[in-house]
Amino acid sequence: MPDTAPLTRPIAAGIVTALVGFTSSFAVVLTGLAAVGATPDQAASGLLALSLTMGTVCIVLAMRHRMPITVAWSTPGAALLAATTAGSWPAAVGAFLIVATLILLTALVPRIGALIAAIPPSIAQAMLAGVLLPLCIAPVSGLVENPWGVVPVVATWLLFSRVAPRWAVPAAFVAAAVVVVVGLAESGTPLDPALLLPRFELTAPVLTVEAAIGLALPLFIVTMASQNVPGVAVMRSFGYEVPWRSSMLVTGVGSALSAPAGGHAINLAAISAALAAAPDADPDPSRRWVAGVSTGVTYLVLGGGSAVFAALALLAPTAVIPAVAGLALLGAFGLAVQQAIDDPGERVPAVVTFLVAASGVAPLGISAAFWALIAGLLVRGVLHLGRR
Repeated sequence: MPDTAPLTRPIAAGIVTALVGFTSSFAVVLTGLAAVGATPDQAASGLLALSLTMGTVCIVLAMRHRMPITVAWSTPGAALLAATTAGSWPAAVGAFLIVATLILLTALVPRIGALIAAIPPSIAQAMLAGVLLPLCIAPVSGLVENPWGVVPVVATWLLFSRVAPRWAVPAAFVAAAVVVVVGLAESGTPLDPALLLPRFELTAPVLTVEAAIGLALPLFIVTMASQNVPGVAVMRSFGYEVPWRSSMLVTGVGSALSAPAGGHAINLAAISAALAAAPDADPDPSRRWVAGVSTGVTYLVLGGGSAVFAALALLAPTAVIPAVAGLALLGAFGLAVQQAIDDPGERVPAVVTFLVAASGVAPLGISAAFWALIAGLLVRGVLHLGRR
């Protein structure tokens, strides 16, 4: 007998999934895009492009496979951008296109996925932890640099971490928005209405060796190891077998389409995927795909307001938005550290990887993330030489 219960629960679950995912990490995306050379307009364009492609891909995958498959931008990837130098914004866009191509190739050439899986998880997670460290320190330095702006943000985050952890970072963003509005009101600074209009700004990509090795390769590894592979595992834990090839093809195409507008990469959602796939979304697993569609529609709506979010980041007082971004990454940082040092036999290579990534060194113009991988694998190879 068909289930005629209303679809209110899965629709609401999808809306919550998109709201939590977007508001928890959009500041990280804007920070990362700016770090690799994007102007405020280009960063706003990237946020819009990512939102629209995420929304569209969510709808396509959920309806095609009748599963609550959700898609997100690569938050660890955005954090990587913030710790990387690409040389120029066009070179960064070229690196984004390379990442999209590699994601597509992962769907078509299984060997590429096997190579990613061959990278020890401790090395990949240690690289991510080293990249995240400087961003996670931002709330601490912000409390000293601008206490009046950052204290309300941190206090709100702490309160909600106690009473409603899922909403802790979104609430911190709301506190930051209040700080921005109060600051504008006190200063009397006029707000240009053009800042609030969503817009695309296309950039012709430039392919450089430095950006390909120092940005594209680490970004691809982080996106695969910290988003796509865990995303499949999360869905499997709720009884859904994500179609790997189809997912990589669609997210690869979405990443390629968003790249010229400033989007760095989209991928399967990992942590937020549980919000749409868990029994709380609907007791009937066959109806939860509606949550995936609802997530996509909500992303499209949020994309329409992307310029507003970008304007808030642009007008925010010193250290406020970096503090929000740092708070958003604390959970990812803690998980990366735990996975990096969990195996005592892999601890020394992981620590070396972490330290090189956190150092920010860039010999030959190639980012520390790449050298961290090389250093960690080298140390691991020497220590494991001759062992079973």
